[in-house]
Amino acid sequence: MAAHHVTLLRTCFMLLLAVLQSVSGCNGGFYERMINDLCSPKFKLDMAGLDRGLWCSWPDTSKIYTGLSNCTYQVALRMDCFWPNHMVDRFFMQIHRDYFRECALTGRLLHEPPTSVLAPFIAVPVLVTLLMTALVVWRSKRTQGVL
Repeated sequence: MAAHHVTLLRTCFMLLLAVLQSVSGCNGGFYERMINDLCSPKFKLDMAGLDRGLWCSWPDTSKIYTGLSNCTYQVALRMDCFWPNHMVDRFFMQIHRDYFRECALTGRLLHEPPTSVLAPFIAVPVLVTLLMTALVVWRSKRTQGVL
């Protein structure tokens, strides 16, 4: 039983060493510079080529945004950094402040539905309620004489 505990502790210790080595392998400051120098310029160029009115349109920006995300991931792989990490979070928060600040949380602007869509959703339940009420009143008057 004691040998099992020693083996378990040794395994945990080796796992901890592997994690610490991979954490220490990442130079955070250099990683941030690399994503700013390698990933950011292409994203900025692609966004500049896109009409500003389409920045909040996910179908129009998803390819550009995915490219930026993939770039930060590839740089992290080559530099032995975990991904995602706090540096990537800060980087994307800045991207969102610069480019997507005006966008709704769902990625599209919210609008009132047109009357042609809204009217049936209001009228049908109201008419069904009135019809059911009339039917109940009519049936209750009709059965009073029978009983």
